[in-house]
Amino acid sequence: MGDRLGDYLSQSIEQDESGVAVKNTILSLSNAAKKIAKFLAKNGLPENQFGTQVGDINSDGDTQKALDLIADENIVTALKNKNVVAYFSEEQESALLLDSEGNLIVCADPLDGSSNIDNNSSVGTIFSILPRKTEDFEAEQLLRDALQSGINQLASGFFVYGPQTSLILTTGKGAAAFLLDKEEFFKMEWEPNLPTKGSQFAINMSNMRFWSKRTRRYIQSCLDGTEGTFAKNYNMRWCGSLVADAWRIFREGGIFLYPEDKRDNYNEGRLRLVYEANPISFLVEQAGGRATDGNTDILNIKPGTLHQRVPLIFGSEEEVNKYESLNK
Repeated sequence: MGDRLGDYLSQSIEQDESGVAVKNTILSLSNAAKKIAKFLAKNGLPENQFGTQVGDINSDGDTQKALDLIADENIVTALKNKNVVAYFSEEQESALLLDSEGNLIVCADPLDGSSNIDNNSSVGTIFSILPRKTEDFEAEQLLRDALQSGINQLASGFFVYGPQTSLILTTGKGAAAFLLDKEEFFKMEWEPNLPTKGSQFAINMSNMRFWSKRTRRYIQSCLDGTEGTFAKNYNMRWCGSLVADAWRIFREGGIFLYPEDKRDNYNEGRLRLVYEANPISFLVEQAGGRATDGNTDILNIKPGTLHQRVPLIFGSEEEVNKYESLNK
């Protein structure tokens, strides 16, 4: 059995005041994940219809499911300690102020892939931990702290709720994977290290007619196989759940593409920079890969708004470089 998550964090993070706060916050998030996993395991029973739509749309314009709100509430409850000053969520309009003495900001997508809840497909929780900069305990001032470039993240990760409940995590010193066994997360023997090259791509092919010339050229080169520009055969994989597709890329290499396209509200990409692209990109870089919007490394982008969307292309370094080169 591998190290417990808490033991790993004690070994990988400096145990000063800041490090202990990060450790305790990650453990708090893991406790929320355990509860979310239990709710998911019961979804579909007559009294547990968690895939039903509730309300109208969330702050980001997406339909809210019952479990979106349950996941959000469980994270809020878990973070009510002296470590976190404010919580920012895809499911909320603005900052949720927690503890005035806290020195950390947490941003999260409480339930990524929630449209798949009733399909028995993997969904997940994505999180980012940032340092507090302002001394003010006001939502407007703390919002500025949440809008830091991703390079400033202290830790990020995502939980996957599927056949296993698992976690990929970074605290800025490489990436590690964990598996929930009963009530504890244990470190897996496998370590996320992205190979430089890959031979699979993840993209929603149904949107091909809306893609840019660059995206079409890249995917066509993949489809051309050994007779094409890239001179090798590729497989296509697409789950429609960012955490599920990302886990596979971490395991096997390749490239994930959610580019901008010509559809309404997709011209600047679809995935959220603060809640999704930044935490995933921090993990990717710590695992030896690259993450870009097609022109700029994701972690170097300064968010302008809390719910800002960006194109997201990440995975094996050589594959991402090929995609970027097609625009030059």
